[in-house]
Amino acid sequence: MILRKPFDEPRLENPHGVDSRKLYSAPEASIIHLTLQPGEKLRKHKTPVHVNFYVLEGNGVVLIGDEKKAVEKDTLIESPAKITHCWYNESDSILRILVIKTPKPTKPTEFLE
Repeated sequence: MILRKPFDEPRLENPHGVDSRKLYSAPEASIIHLTLQPGEKLRKHKTPVHVNFYVLEGNGVVLIGDEKKAVEKDTLIESPAKITHCWYNESDSILRILVIKTPKPTKPTEFLE
């Protein structure tokens, strides 16, 4: 059995400049834990694989394609491969998100801004 806690894992450098920690990485999937502080956002981007986001804590705004919605804790958001997506923390508290990419990307992410 392997146990991992997000804040026990090293922080990863990333193009978004947010707290990002790898929890799992195998050919079939990649799982990342993101923490966005108030006012932080991700850069708009497209991934070559499907992405599911699960909001662990807080409230945020997610952009998938041309849809932008406010979401709260305990919400799962699906983002198909090659569709623009982005996260915004417009609240006064932290936003924690579990990012599940299937399969693990083998091609680079395309950044749009």
